[in-house]
Amino acid sequence: MPEPAAPPTPPVPLAALLADGTLGLRLIAGLPDDQAPVAVHWVHTSEMADPYPYLLGGELLLTAGVQLTDAHADTYVRRVVEAGAAALGFGVAPVYDTVPDSLVEACGRHGLPLLEIPRRTPFTTVARGVWRLMAEARHRELRRVTEAQQGLAAAAARPDPVPAVLRQLAGRLGGRAVLFAPDGAELHTTGRDPAPGSRTALARLARVVNPPHGTATDTVGGAHLAAYALGGGQGLVLGVAAGGRESGDHTVTGVAVVLLSLLTAPHQGAAEAARSAALVRLLLGATSAEAAPLLGPGPWTVVHAHGGDTPFAPSALGAALGSGLAESDGTTVRVLTDRPVTAQPGWTLGVSAPADPGGLAEADTQAGRALRRAEATRAALVQHRAPDAFTALIPPEEAAAHARAFLSPIAGSPALTETLRTWLSLHGSWDRTAVALSVHRNTVRQRVARCAALLGADLDEADVRMELWFALRRV
Repeated sequence: MPEPAAPPTPPVPLAALLADGTLGLRLIAGLPDDQAPVAVHWVHTSEMADPYPYLLGGELLLTAGVQLTDAHADTYVRRVVEAGAAALGFGVAPVYDTVPDSLVEACGRHGLPLLEIPRRTPFTTVARGVWRLMAEARHRELRRVTEAQQGLAAAAARPDPVPAVLRQLAGRLGGRAVLFAPDGAELHTTGRDPAPGSRTALARLARVVNPPHGTATDTVGGAHLAAYALGGGQGLVLGVAAGGRESGDHTVTGVAVVLLSLLTAPHQGAAEAARSAALVRLLLGATSAEAAPLLGPGPWTVVHAHGGDTPFAPSALGAALGSGLAESDGTTVRVLTDRPVTAQPGWTLGVSAPADPGGLAEADTQAGRALRRAEATRAALVQHRAPDAFTALIPPEEAAAHARAFLSPIAGSPALTETLRTWLSLHGSWDRTAVALSVHRNTVRQRVARCAALLGADLDEADVRMELWFALRRV
């Protein structure tokens, strides 16, 4: 039987539908006493002779048996079971007065739960009942996740935060939580083993995870196992083993991974403290030259990022990029790092060219532009491109003087200058420029047209665009 595709809401136990007196459903076949509880993920109505091609798995399939015959009943049930349907609901009107015996017998043989739907209950009422129960389950799940997040955050504030977070996680998942060292040794462990052999299997699973971003999952004896590499460059792995798997478990574990990554990251040493002091001095008015000895010679890279939506996002991204120098203005996360930058899952990154401490202001501008380009092109990471060899042949002073003179008609409008720069960098795409600047595409058209008018330039000419691009890179 195929694994049902998971919908965005928790499934509904079949027993809950049967217990709903307003529906009047009656189980008449296909569910032995020793069978595991049945979960309904969807509701689907079909009067086709073979609904197999249209089932995703996990459905409560509703039918009135329009094309059902006694000779075809066994084949019909077998195909429904092969498609992974959770149960079959049969309406006794208007085609049949009772559920056909052949269908009851076939469902019994194949172990497919068969529900009798009374005349007074339309199929839409059954569907509405399922959606209502799903909404209630979703509300309970959101409340459980919220409470778990609060519990994990409180545990992280305790004097012994790492064991406290592990205990909280194990309790919330009803299983075991383990922090593994890079060599596979158990640094901290808490909770109970949900199945025989799960502890050994979890240790084996943790060894196949590839830090700093690897994950792995497995099952053993009905227990669900997962291992997550922690950020921070320590090579640590979080392992969890739970007897069940609920839709919010991944979210809860994700919060624990972020907290543990922060808690186990190296404490700020002398070098990191000096860098923090350098940043403070810059903020207080010191020159780059004065702060450079504390910050270090670099080269430094500035990263602008969008994607994190938790209070821990800046620190988590900084840890993943090997830096403790991260901050957020509520919209954009900025990281200063002296290590190579790679794409990060769930993030969109704009990366500056390497710079020394005196060039960080320009690097910050480069990273912002690179991030806008990454979002416009839907790329996970865009690196600022250094000037090409041809532009490097022109003395910088002459290039800058030409750029200032050429662009002087629009120099007083940063909006026009930035719109023209972004539009040219995206090869004249109105839509991508609008995305990059967070404005309407008509606004882009109006600004570009205004630039053309003020500059007296035909922007359809390739030579004009090339000269404009050259100039914009020098201002």
